[in-house]
Amino acid sequence: MKRKMHLVFIFVISLLLVGCAKEEIDVKIPADKSNFIQRTDYGNYSIETNKLRDFIEKKMLTKSGLYTNSKQQSFKENNARGHELLSESSGMWLEYLVYNRRYKEFRQFYAATKKTFDLKTQFSYRYIPSKHKKFPVNATLDDLRIIKALQMYSEKTGNKKYQKEAATRFAMLKKNTMSRGKIASFYDTDTKKQSSESALAYYDFPVLKYFENNKQNRKMYRQQLAVVQNGYLGDAFPLYASNYNWQSKTYSNDDLNTSEVMETFLHLSQVGKLKKVSLNWLKRQIKNNTLYNIYSINGSIVSRSHSAGSYAVAAMVFANEHDEKMYKRAMKLVWKYQVLDKDSDIYGGIGIERQNEAYSYNNLTTLLAANY
Repeated sequence: MKRKMHLVFIFVISLLLVGCAKEEIDVKIPADKSNFIQRTDYGNYSIETNKLRDFIEKKMLTKSGLYTNSKQQSFKENNARGHELLSESSGMWLEYLVYNRRYKEFRQFYAATKKTFDLKTQFSYRYIPSKHKKFPVNATLDDLRIIKALQMYSEKTGNKKYQKEAATRFAMLKKNTMSRGKIASFYDTDTKKQSSESALAYYDFPVLKYFENNKQNRKMYRQQLAVVQNGYLGDAFPLYASNYNWQSKTYSNDDLNTSEVMETFLHLSQVGKLKKVSLNWLKRQIKNNTLYNIYSINGSIVSRSHSAGSYAVAAMVFANEHDEKMYKRAMKLVWKYQVLDKDSDIYGGIGIERQNEAYSYNNLTTLLAANY
C-alpha cells in the first residue's frame, strides 16, 4: 500500500513538473519583419533548375520527406543514407516552396514534416521509413531552418498562425539547446540531455538575431556571435574550428568538413561579420576550382574530392556579399555536377553518374542557390 501511494505521489509530482515546464516556455512574437528571404536576381538558370526540380520531385520527394540518396542503400546506424529521411532536407524544401510561392504545397508539406519528424519540442533529425524509426535527437541547425521557413511563409502570406508556430518552435528549441551563448548541436528527448559540443556551423545568426528580440536575449546573441568569431583559426588559414566544447572550454582540432565551413561563412556573411580575408580565401578556391572537401586546421588538404553542395553554399555567400561575378563563377562549377544523360536514372540531378547516386543536400543546396 505504501508503495502504491508512493508511486501515485511521484506521478502527481511528475504531472506538476510537466505543467511547470510548459509554463516556463516564453513565446515572444517579434514585431519586425525578418528579411530572411535572400533575393539578388543573380540566378538565371531556368533550364538547369527545371531539370533539377523535376528530378527531385520524381526521384527524391515523398509524402513524408525527401530521400537522403535517390539510390536505395543498406541501413547503417551511424550514417543516414539511401531512402532514409532527414529533417535537414525537409527544411530546405520548405524554403524552396516559399521562394516559388507554392503556398498550398508548403502547408501540406509542413504538416507532413511534423508527422514524420515532430518530437513535440523539436524535430528528429532522421527517420527510417522501413523501420518506422524516429531518432530521439535533433540537429539544431535543421530545426532553425524549418523555423526560418515558417517565418518566411508567414511574411509572404500574412498568415499569423505560421508566425506563431515559428515563434513557439523557437521558444521550445531554445529551452533545451540554448543558454549563455551556447547552442547545443543536439538534444536527446529520451535522456533529456544536450550535447556538450556546439557545431559552429549551427549558429544561424539571422534566425537567432531575429527571435532574440529583448535586452536579455540580445546579450545572448552577442555571446553566440563571440563563440563563432573566437573559433577563427587565423589569417594564415582564415577558416573556423568545427566545434566548441563547453565542458573543456576549448575549440576542436578536428579536420574541417568544407560544407560546414561554408555554412559558417554564410551565417557570418548574412549579419555582416564575414572577414575579408576569409572571403578572399574563398574567392581563390573558386577561381582555381580547389574548394576541397576536408582540410586540417593548419590548412593542409585531407581530401581532394569536391562537393557540389559546398560550391552552392559558396555561391550563396557571394550573392550575400553582392558579388555577382563570383556567384556565377561558383554556380558554373555547381552545374558541372548535373547529370545530362537522358538515359541515366539520375538525369537532371546533381550527382555521381557512374555510381548512380544523388544526395539530397547537394541537390537542395543547388536548388536554393539558383534562386538567389
